[in-house]
Formats: sequence, structure tokens, C-alpha cells
Amino acid sequence: MRCFAMGGRLRRGRPRAIRALVAALVATVVSASGARAQDADPRPESRGDTTLKFPNTIAGEFTPGAGFDLVKTKMGSLNISGYGLFRYILQMPPNQTYEDHLGRVRDVNPRNDLNWHRTMLWFTGFFYDPRFRYNLTVWSLGTTQQTLVFGNVQFHAADAFIVGVGILPNLTARSMQGSWPFFAASDRQLGEEFFRGGFSSGVFATGAITKKLAYTVSLNNNISQLGVTQANDTRDMAVSASLRWQPTTGEFGPRNGFGDFEYHKKVATQFGVSAGRSRESRYAPLDLPPNATQIKLSDGLNPFAFGALADSVTVTRLRYREAAIDGGVKYRGFALHTEYYFRTLDQFVATGPLPITSNYDHGFTAGTMYMAIPKKLGVYGVGSYVFDDFKRRPWEAGGGLNFYPSGTRSWRINLHLLHIDRSPVGSFFSYYQAGQTGTIFSLGTDFLL
Repeated sequence: MRCFAMGGRLRRGRPRAIRALVAALVATVVSASGARAQDADPRPESRGDTTLKFPNTIAGEFTPGAGFDLVKTKMGSLNISGYGLFRYILQMPPNQTYEDHLGRVRDVNPRNDLNWHRTMLWFTGFFYDPRFRYNLTVWSLGTTQQTLVFGNVQFHAADAFIVGVGILPNLTARSMQGSWPFFAASDRQLGEEFFRGGFSSGVFATGAITKKLAYTVSLNNNISQLGVTQANDTRDMAVSASLRWQPTTGEFGPRNGFGDFEYHKKVATQFGVSAGRSRESRYAPLDLPPNATQIKLSDGLNPFAFGALADSVTVTRLRYREAAIDGGVKYRGFALHTEYYFRTLDQFVATGPLPITSNYDHGFTAGTMYMAIPKKLGVYGVGSYVFDDFKRRPWEAGGGLNFYPSGTRSWRINLHLLHIDRSPVGSFFSYYQAGQTGTIFSLGTDFLL
């Protein structure tokens, strides 16, 4: 009986022991294969690591999400990822007018609309050598019916030296260097939208000087290629550079984005400086509207528009110079971000005399956020102010809520409320209309795959 009982115990215990052994072996194999897959994955941002060896920050708004791996071989890989944004915007009051810096009355056309606003698709991976990486982007803005296809390629020679070519950001603001779409809301604040440059074809180099200090330099055709064809472009180039220092933890969360969603238990800090310059043109004949649209005066006018700086006079060329300093801190769900900008427009070439020889504006943006419910709900406040040569003093103040249904940054529902006074910027890309004073309400949802 004892032998039978012992045998019974052995027979009953053996399957459990075998299952435990098999489970341990499977876990070991899966762990090892997973480690090999991570080591072979040429797109480190897909691994969820916030201290990546080769973070893709130069692409700015064109930095992919984790996405889905379609092909992985020793000779190459292909991943597809995407972004989408739907939002409602209400700008009040309707039927506004404002006076520009020369006292001329101009119309404002406030919006009240529902739109699938932005779509982006990224096809990324490596070819031949894991250090040689590509990014093909499909970008579409539903509000303006624009769709573009472009890309960039990069060679990761070492931590200290990554070089690439393609459509690239001018390094004139921190938000141009990889933090999108992890903004306070789904688009930039008024101050950074006014001062920053845009995206254009070029060549760049970036890398880590130390574990906590990184640099990036870029040479572009101009400060914004949008609407400017090669036939319109001039022989001048745009030059920009940036330094980023993260002295305490050596990181600032995924994409160095807004807010402390990750709930840092040690104080994370980031400081930086960025600067750029370019000799800009209107990129169009005098009898046509300018193709250059990135630069705005503090009254919202395009400096290349007919009569912008003087009645019946058109500016055909100017020099753009801009610099910014930024700083931020994150700790236990609380975050503070701020950036100060300096911009000079000068060396005007025009069809007639102008009342000014240069235009100097400076100002700041600031934002703070607290994760009231960790991983779920963030409450934030934002503001901007511009000290301008025309003494208009545009500003904004507001805030909102970010709700993360999935408990990740990848899906967000955003409620955004602003009061603005004499907006210096306006486009269907952003929240603002040139010259607008009043309230902006937005409710939207966006996702990053």
C-alpha cells in the first residue's frame, strides 16, 4: 500500500514537474529569442526604451511610433506605423475684424468645424546593414486637402555621429526635434508656432557628446519647403543647430515629450539651446501671392505679401535669424516646460522704401501638467507672450485635460481651452486665426501606433 501510494504520488507529481520544466525551458527560449530580436531590431524606438542607443529625434514630426513589423531578415526589415487625429474646434466670437500694425482693418474668419485633421503613415526599417535606416512618410492634412510623400535615410556610424538626408526640421525650437505628438494638446502653442522654422530638404548630423549631452546640426534648402518647389527655390541655404542637456537622469521620457505620464521617481531635467538662420525669398513672381508662408509678422501678416510692411510695396527677400533656450523638469507626475525665443528679420529687399530696416521680436511659451490619476488623467495649463516691435503684445492663456483610455501615451482624448489676444499666427494647421481675439475650444482624439 505504501508503495502504491508512493507510486501514486509520483505519478501525480510527475506531470506537474514536467510542466514546470517545460514552462521554464519555453520561457528561457522566448527570453533569449526576444533579446536577439531586440538586438537585431534596427528601429530602437519600437522597443519602448526611453534611453535608446539611437533615438530618432531629428525627424521631428516625422518620427514613427512602435508600429507593426512586417518583414525582418538579416538583409533588411519593414515596419509600418501610423498617426491619426480627429477634432472639433470652435473659435469665438464669430465675424471678427482687427487692425494690423499700419492701422488697416482686416477680417478674421473664426472656425466652427469637425475634421479628421491629420493622418501620417510611416514605413521604416533598415537595408543591408542595421546601421543604415530609412523612413518613408505619407502625410495628409484633411482640413486643407494636402497629401505629401517624402522620407529620410540615416547611417548610425557611432553614438557620437549619426548622419542623414531627407525632409528635416530646422532646429529652431525644441518641439521641432522629436517630441510630437506628445504635446500638451494636439498642436503647438502660440509662441512656438510664431517663432519656429519649418521642415525642408537637407542633411543633418547628430550624436551624443556625453551620456547626458547631445548635439544636432542641419543644413536645409530653406526654413520651410511646404508650397515651395525646386523651380521656386534660391541658391541660399538655411543653417541650424541645437544642444540638449539632461543633467540628472540622462533622459526626459519618451520623445522628451510634454508631461510626466511616466511618473518619474527621480527628478528628470532637460535644458537646451537652438538657433537657425536663413536668407528667405517669397519664392513666387511679384504678380502672384508668395509661396513662402512660414514667417509671420506679429500682426499675423506674411512679410512677403503685397503691402505687408508698406502700402504698395512688396518685400522680395529678407534674412531670418532665430534662437531659443528651453528648460523643463519632471517629478512624480508633475512637469514644467518653458522656452524663450528671439527672432530678427532684416536685410530687406523690396520694390520700394520701407519704414523699418529690421524687425525684432522675442517671447516665451510655458506649460505645466499634473497626472491627477496616474496613467489615466492629466490636468495642464499653458501660456504664451510675444514682446514685439509693433507693440501689439499678443498672448494666450489656457489649459485642458488629457485622458488616456488605454493607460498609455498611444491613445489620448484631449479637451483644450484657450483665451487669445491678437494672435500673430494663423493657419488651418494649428488652433489659431491671424489677428483673432477671443476663446478657442477644442475636443479631439489622437492615436500613435
